[in-house]
Amino acid sequence: MAEIRIALSVRDLAQADLPSCGWAGDALHVRQLADQLRRAEAGEIDYLAVCTPVGLPVALGGVDYTVKESAGMLWQLGVHPALQSCGIGTLLIRSAEQRITARSLARAELGVEEDNPRARALYERLGYRAYGREPDSWDVEAENGSIRRYETMCTLMRKDLV
Repeated sequence: MAEIRIALSVRDLAQADLPSCGWAGDALHVRQLADQLRRAEAGEIDYLAVCTPVGLPVALGGVDYTVKESAGMLWQLGVHPALQSCGIGTLLIRSAEQRITARSLARAELGVEEDNPRARALYERLGYRAYGREPDSWDVEAENGSIRRYETMCTLMRKDLV
């Protein structure tokens, strides 16, 4: 099998990226990314994009600094489905951790859905440890445009960055 290597870069997600982010979630999620960009401009969060050499996002994720006083909360982490298991998620998380330490915070936290063992294995491999559980929910949009509430249970995980 041939091996292909592509240089990736990590930068802030931009408004111009949104039309290329349909792989990251439903139409409602992509529209809500615009709200996250406003929060990033206000300094409340960082929202990162891992991009190909031509600037197309292939992974996205946020760091929210308003959830916990002493930690950056990673959320909405995702890698394009066709590119999973290529190390892109690791690059995204390491970059998010660098943003957290740049704000002089010593811990990263996240919640992972309990029915997503693949993601949990990645987080554990990167040094995250479970410390609790909590329910989570968000709105999702069906193909017909209707909105419903998605509910799940998440394992809470944390990592000391210092």
